[in-house]
Parts: sequence; structure tokens; C-alpha cells
Amino acid sequence: MEEDEPELEAGLEAALELAPAVQAAIEQVFPSQDPLDRADFNAVEYINALFPTEQSLANIDEVVNKIRLKIRLDDNIRTVVRGQTNVGQDGRQALEEAQKAIQQLFGKIKDIKDKAEKSEQMVKEITRDIKQLDHAKRHLTTSITTLNHLHMLAGGVDSLEAMTRRRQYGEVANLLQGVVNVLEHFNKYMGIPQIRQLSERVKAAQNELGQQILADFEEAFPSQGTKRTGGPSNVLRDACLVANVLDPRIKQEIIKKFIKQHLSEYLVLFQENQDVAWLDKIDRRYAWIKRQLVDYEEKYGRMFPAEWCMTERIAVDFCHVTRAELSKIMRTRAKEIEVKLLLFAIQRTTNFEGLLAKRFSGCTLADGTVQKKPEVPPPSTNPFLEDETGAETDEIVMEKSDTDKPKKPKVPDNPFHGIVSKCFEPHLYVYIESQDKNLGELIDRFVADFKAQGPPKPNVDEGGAVLPSCADLFVYYKKCMVQCSQLSTGEPMIALTTIFQKYLREYAWKILSGNLPKTTSSSGGLTITSLLKEKEGSEVAKFTLEELCLICSILSTAEYCLATTQQLEEKLKEKVDTSLMERINLTGEMDTFSIVISNSIQLLVQDLDAACDPALTAMSKMQWQNVEHVGDQSPYVTSVILHIKQNVPIIRDNLASTRKYFTQFCIKFANSFIPKFINHLFKCKPISMVGAEQLLLDTHSLKMVLLDLPSIGSQVVRKAPASYTKIVVKGMTRAEMILKVVMAPHEPPVVFVDNYIKLLADCSADTFQKILDMKGLKRSEQSSMLDLFRLRLPAPPPGGDGSGSLSLSAPTPEQESSRIRKLEKLIKKRL
Repeated sequence: MEEDEPELEAGLEAALELAPAVQAAIEQVFPSQDPLDRADFNAVEYINALFPTEQSLANIDEVVNKIRLKIRLDDNIRTVVRGQTNVGQDGRQALEEAQKAIQQLFGKIKDIKDKAEKSEQMVKEITRDIKQLDHAKRHLTTSITTLNHLHMLAGGVDSLEAMTRRRQYGEVANLLQGVVNVLEHFNKYMGIPQIRQLSERVKAAQNELGQQILADFEEAFPSQGTKRTGGPSNVLRDACLVANVLDPRIKQEIIKKFIKQHLSEYLVLFQENQDVAWLDKIDRRYAWIKRQLVDYEEKYGRMFPAEWCMTERIAVDFCHVTRAELSKIMRTRAKEIEVKLLLFAIQRTTNFEGLLAKRFSGCTLADGTVQKKPEVPPPSTNPFLEDETGAETDEIVMEKSDTDKPKKPKVPDNPFHGIVSKCFEPHLYVYIESQDKNLGELIDRFVADFKAQGPPKPNVDEGGAVLPSCADLFVYYKKCMVQCSQLSTGEPMIALTTIFQKYLREYAWKILSGNLPKTTSSSGGLTITSLLKEKEGSEVAKFTLEELCLICSILSTAEYCLATTQQLEEKLKEKVDTSLMERINLTGEMDTFSIVISNSIQLLVQDLDAACDPALTAMSKMQWQNVEHVGDQSPYVTSVILHIKQNVPIIRDNLASTRKYFTQFCIKFANSFIPKFINHLFKCKPISMVGAEQLLLDTHSLKMVLLDLPSIGSQVVRKAPASYTKIVVKGMTRAEMILKVVMAPHEPPVVFVDNYIKLLADCSADTFQKILDMKGLKRSEQSSMLDLFRLRLPAPPPGGDGSGSLSLSAPTPEQESSRIRKLEKLIKKRL
């Protein structure tokens, strides 16, 4: 061993000598500044570097410990690296062991699969036998059941034939139903001759039963002869039960023959040539059928099954026969039909139809449906919102709602409605003509009553009253509409609607528009002298208090007619057939009442406007250049305010129930008065500076009065509508701007023109010319001013607004500024 150590050390030393390329690669991958890692490491130089002097040997122990620590780290790294050399071999060994375990698992799975297939095959063999037993049991059960049914069918057919010959209908009824039910089980076996033969025997027995039962009924109730005096036999009652099982045509034939025989006497008693057949004795027809129905219930009520509804069928056939007979006789004697006779017959007929609706359900009618009664609407004072079955009131108060929606056509609650009364529809033209005549007389009576009684007396406490004739008209309309809808919902309702339209227009023109006060030219206006003396007692409005109240009453009546006509249209559409709804249109009549409303408002506006005209005329004729000082408001303003305080409270109180039309009156008056005031303002020329200040004060006073117009003279102060306030502020502000332009000095001209454009924003040369006339400028000065205005108007300078705003403050003289301050103090004092 000792001999081998020098060789091993030599080998290690030789192994540490690496090629230069390898050494360079290592340095590149693992760069290090440690001298121990250098390829040309020299131990002597390294020790000399650590201990350069003798004094440095003092820390030799510390250096030795550091070197030993590095050596231990190297040993650990070497041990780890050498330990990793065996990892590959251990991995290969573990992989081989895993492969062996997988092969063993695969073999076990294959064995389990083979055993499962064998088990499945064994189960199939076991269940195959069980299924065969189940099929055999099912077929055996079906065979036994079929044989039992066949035995029952064969025995039932034999018994059925025997009972049919003996007329044992009570037993046949139960047996026949059972045989038919059993025979249904053999529908899929009809290919077998014996089964087909039994089926044919059953059909033959059914046909024989049907013919036999019809013969029995024919014998009991012969078509030509008297009715059977005795009560129904049990045989016929049982025969009806058999007929329920037979072909439905047998049942229908029995019902048809019985009803025909039962009504044969009716056709004889009420033949066309008989006196009792005419409309004046129509009650006898309905009395006869009532007696017959009572007689039927007593004698034959138990003979027919309850589900046949024989009583109702007799009544329905009676109605059909009666309608045909009445139609024929009315065509023959059409000229003899009078309104009262027609209404009498219709009333008795509708009463009879109502009686049928209470007694029967209507299940035998053609549609086979029974209508449910609709819910009763809530009560209302308007004639077209009341319950039709309730009592009609004499006085109607209109109620309207902005959220009303068109209702669906009302479903008739009487299934028998029109079953007889339909025959009167072709002759309803007599009724329509009568209503036309009656409505014409009613309108003439309204006109005569109005002339005799005169206009309604003013009653400010209750507001504008609706004319009573209006309520009477619509109550009569409702009565006619309800009556006609009970007669017909077809073309007669359209004809009645045309009559309604005609007299709605006549009422609007003859009663409403015809009684509006007529405007006349007034010559007794206010003079300048009276204005200057402020004799307020001499100022009189054109219309009297009674005439103003009449106009307001007509306006309220027209509004009521407008709203009620709309409701009338909706009710007519509910009453008429759906196919005719589009032909009902009362828009033209509603427009007529709107015209009456508009004319009434215009009359009120014209009256107040005309009352203010003398005051405005006096304003324009005053010598405004001679006004020496600014005082309180002028006499013409006091006169205008007086007229407003006289008329507006009366109009407002009489239109208390129609606030929206009072608002329209205020808006129309403002739109009429303000432009007229501005036009008279232009006529005030020439105007001095003091005169312009007085006019500005007057304009502000009028503006305040107009803003307060809707609630003037009222104890309850309400805010004026925004639409009205906007109109007043815009119009009167323009008047104030005109006066401010007049007050502004015309020197320098450029500043004056720019101020005009800024304050008025009016591009009209005529308006500018009027401003110059109000200032009293000479024609030569006006010509130069107009030329300058035309030059400045198309392209105003960008700084024009700033210069214009300064022209009324900085450029003005001290006297001008003092007068403006004085004017402001007066205005504040007035406020």
C-alpha cells in the first residue's frame, strides 16, 4: 500500500493537468477570483502572500482554520458527487421492478374479465326461461279475457235481440251500452268471421231498436191528430234512455217530431190571417208558450232525460217559429206599423227574452255557449257612465278623467237576446225617424225656453253653470242609445248615431253659438279729459255682467258637451257590432264644440281688449314731450287696471270648474294686449327724457298687473302658469327695452345703433325708424342714422356688446345718470 501511494499521487497530479481549452471553458462557466482555483497555482507564492512578514505569523491559526473549512467543503462536495454515480443504476432497477408489477396486474384483470363474461352468460340462460314464462302467462290471461268477452258478447247479443222483440227498453238500455263497450275490445279481431258476424248482429239490433222506438213515438204522438191525453208511459221513458245509446240521429228525430207536434197548435192559432197574430196582441203568443211549458213539465217532464233540456228546446223552437211568423206578417202589413206599436212589441219581446235567460242556460242554442254576466261598473253621475239597468237621473254632472282608456265591447249577458226581436230590425227605420222628429222638437223647445227664460242669472259663488238643456239632451241620447241597443246592434245603431251627430251640431250652433252675445262697435269710450280727471266711475265694459256670465256658461256647457260626446262615442262603440265600430266617429261634433269654446274665449278677450282700447288711445295722444316730472302711474294705466279688475274676477269665478280654459283666456289676452300696447307706444312721439321715464314706470306697472292677472282680486293667491308668465315677461320686456333705447342719447350715433341692436335684437328698419320718430329726430338725422343702422346690422363688431353696455353708464352725462337713479327709486317705491 505504501508503494502504491506515490503512484496514486502522481496519477492525481497528472489528472489535474487539463488542456488549455478545457481550462478556459471551466473558467468561463465557473468564473472565480480565488488563487486556489487557478491552473498555475503556486503554493509557495500563496503562503508568502498570506504571511508576507514575520508579524503576520501571529494570525496563522486563523488562516489555518479557514483553509481547513474550505477543505471540508471540498470533501463534502466530492462525497456528494461520487454518491450520484450510483443513482442511475438504482433507477434502472426500480423501473424493472415496476414493469414486473404491471405485468402481474394485467394478468389478474384478464382473469376477472373472463369470470365476468361467464357470469353474464349464466344469467342470460336463467332469465331466458323466466321471459318465456312471462309471455306465456300474458298470452294465457289475454286469451281467457277475450274468451270471457266473447261469451259475454254472444250472450248479450242474443239477449238484446230477445228484449228488443219484447220492447223491454229498460233492460235494453243497460245491456246495449255494455254490449257496445265489449264490442270495442274486438275491433282488432274483425278479420275473424265469427266476430264480424256478431258485430253485424249488434248493428242490426241497433237499427231495429231505432226504427222501433221512432214507431212507438209516432204511435204515441201522431203528427196529424191530437196530443196524447194521458201521461207518458214507462216504455217511452225507457226508450229515451235507449236512444241515448243509439245513433244521435235517433235522438234528434225524436226531439224534432215531439216539438213539431207540440207546436202544431200554435201555428194554427196564430196564423197570418188571425186577429191575434198582429203586433198589438203579441202578448198572447208569449202567454200561450208559457202555458204550454207548464203543461209539458206536468205531463212529460219525467219522460225525457234531464240532459235533453226538452223544455228549453221547446222554447227555442217556439222563438224561431215566432220570429219567422212575425217577419212574414210585418212584411205584409209594413204600412200599418207605427212607432208606439213597434216599441210595444219590441218591449214585450225583449221582456220575454229576458225571462228565458232567467229560466234557461242557453245550452241548446246554436253556439252552445253560455255568456257570463259582466261585472257591474261603478256608479257615476254622467249619463254614459251609469249602469244601464239603473234609474236615469234628471241632472247630470260631467265627470271626466285624463287616464280614461277605450273599453272593450260589452259582451251581451242574455244568450237569448235577439232570438225573436231580430225580426224587428228591418222595421226600425220607423223608430229612427221618430227619434229624428223627437230630437228636432227637443232642440226647438230648448231654443224657445232659452228665449223665454233669458240668460242664466250670474251666480259667482257656484261658478259658471252648465245649461240644463245640455244635461236633458244627453239623458235623452242615453235613453235612445240603450233602447236601440236592445233592439239591434247593427245598422240601426249607425243610423241613430247619424241622428245624434245631426242634433249635436244643431245644439252647438242654435243653443250655444246662437246665444253668444254679439260684439258691437262702442262709441262711448274714455276721453283724454276723463282720463286726466281720473273719473273711474265713468268707465264701463262693453259686455254687462249678465252677458259675461252667459259667455262663461256657454263655454262650460261646450266643454261638458265635448267631454260627454267623447264618452258617447265610446259607449256607442261598445253597443254596436265589432264590424261596425269604425263607422262611429264623432270627431266632427267634438271639433264643433271646440270651436264654440274658442269663440267664447275670443269674445271674452275681445271684450276686455276693447275696454282697454280708449285708455291706450289716450296714452298715444298725450303730449309726452311736455311731461316735466315723473310721478305716480298715469291715468290710462289706472283705467286699464280698473277694467282688468272688473272683468277678470268675474270670468275666473265663472270658469272655476274649467281652469285650463281660464288659462287660455289669460294667454290669449296677453298675446292680444301686449302687441297692441307696443303699437300704441310707437305712436307716442315725440317723447322727452322725462316722458320716457314716466312711460317706463307705466310699463313696469302694467307688467306687474299682467303677471298677477290669473289671481287678481282673488283671496287665494296662486302662482301663474309658467307658459303665461313667459309670454308676459317676453312681451313687456320688449316694451321696456324700447323705452330704454328711446332714453339713451343718440350721440354718438354708432353707440346708439349698437345699443339698439343689443337691447332689441330687431333687424327691422321700420322698428328703428319708429324709435327715431319717438326720439323726435329730424329727417336729416334719421337718414344718417338709418344708413348707419344698415351698415352696422349685417356685420356687428365683436366688441359691440361691450361698447353698448358702456353707452348707458360711462358715456352718459351726470344729469342722465341722476334721472335713471331717480327712476329706479320710484320703481322700488311702487314695488
